[in-house]
Amino acid sequence: MTNAPGSTPAPAAPELSPTSNRVAAVIVTFNRLAKLPKTLETVRAQDHAPEWIVVVNNNSSDGTGEYLDGLSAQGFPGLVVMHLPENIGGAGGFEMGMEKGYELGADHVWVMDDDCYPDPSALRLLIEQREQASRVLEREVPFACSLVKYIDGTLCEMNNPVMSWDWPRAHLLGADALLVIECTFVSVLFPRFTIQEQGLPLRDYFIWFDDKEYTKRLERAYGPGIIVLASEVVHDMGVNAGVNYRQVTEENLWKFEKGARNQASFRRHYEGRWPYINYVRHVILQMREGKVAKPVQKRMRKALWSARTFNPKPRFPGAPSPGSRQER
Repeated sequence: MTNAPGSTPAPAAPELSPTSNRVAAVIVTFNRLAKLPKTLETVRAQDHAPEWIVVVNNNSSDGTGEYLDGLSAQGFPGLVVMHLPENIGGAGGFEMGMEKGYELGADHVWVMDDDCYPDPSALRLLIEQREQASRVLEREVPFACSLVKYIDGTLCEMNNPVMSWDWPRAHLLGADALLVIECTFVSVLFPRFTIQEQGLPLRDYFIWFDDKEYTKRLERAYGPGIIVLASEVVHDMGVNAGVNYRQVTEENLWKFEKGARNQASFRRHYEGRWPYINYVRHVILQMREGKVAKPVQKRMRKALWSARTFNPKPRFPGAPSPGSRQER
């Protein structure tokens, strides 16, 4: 291993080769036409420009399809539009988009939501520091994520990565990054080999925890990923809040049901019986503390129970997938 700083100079950041660092940016969108144009412009403005910008349109009904077709007709650089015939959720959208990036021949796939605005150097720093961390750790780092801020410059509460127990290791060895074991799909870079060897995100999750499951899957296979603090993005979400089961309502139940089922499934099938039981207790306790309506609690408990038999497996690039797609 490289010696800690102080005994030898810190390694210099690697020079990026445009031929070996071709990137497919992947943006999944659904009815967010007011914010999508800014995401596209900030992605196009990167100082290490993506070769392709893959936009997965999850059957939007707000004019997004027409807007994207207009950009294609105008020759928007590198734009690849995937119009899906139905909304298959963020999880399904990322599965399709990441597969497309892989099929295009990208060396890296860079994923984000349709309300994410990366700083101009965000992508370059992810590539540089993933390569740097891989070198000093003497292993391939499976993913690199950005620091995610809210629109007012504060921490975006929903997009906190979970740190590894030895989080400073790469930093002390000369990389400008910290080790993480999971993160969300708001500016994350995946090298090609991860998709080839570990497959795609779980479409059946539909929404919530698909990103955590995927990065946890990669961490189990290769070791921790990294957060690059100098790589910054803004997440223009409506309310700056994380997941709180005290706040489940009839209106947002559809998301919480799927998120609880997905996380409970992961706990049960990949961590064991007691982590599953502890997670279920946590959700039920929070709902009781928040005085969540009884019918809503009942549906949440049903979702948690269903996780015992819900255990989807990843699809790999090129394998048959349900449904069809249209590309422009």
